[in-house]
Amino acid sequence: MNYIRVSIILLIVAVITGAFGAHALKKVLETDQLTAWHTAVEYQFYHGLGLLLLCTIPEKNVKSEKRWLLAKRFLLVGTILFCGSIYFLSTQSLSEMPMSFLGLVTPIGGLFFIAGWMLALFSVKS
Repeated sequence: MNYIRVSIILLIVAVITGAFGAHALKKVLETDQLTAWHTAVEYQFYHGLGLLLLCTIPEKNVKSEKRWLLAKRFLLVGTILFCGSIYFLSTQSLSEMPMSFLGLVTPIGGLFFIAGWMLALFSVKS
């Protein structure tokens, strides 16, 4: 998987979801729902940029390529779980489908973020 492309896709989607929230959703969601949506957009930007940054670090500066790859995977999975669940939860009032179970997914995504950054920390050479 090309993580440079993946991180750029995350950033493109963050711009789209940010604009969608600022324009289309502003008219139909409550303030707290829009705040949650905005939080998901921010975290998607942070982790898309973070993943892109990891892709710029030369492999000669990495102790374990396996852990380095796992760090990138964890950041991607964390972004999908954390941000994705918040996007769905903040818009569940617009749907007939119950999505409250996704409230359990959000912290799991956060744990993937933490684990991904910890793996990155312990993978780079001093």
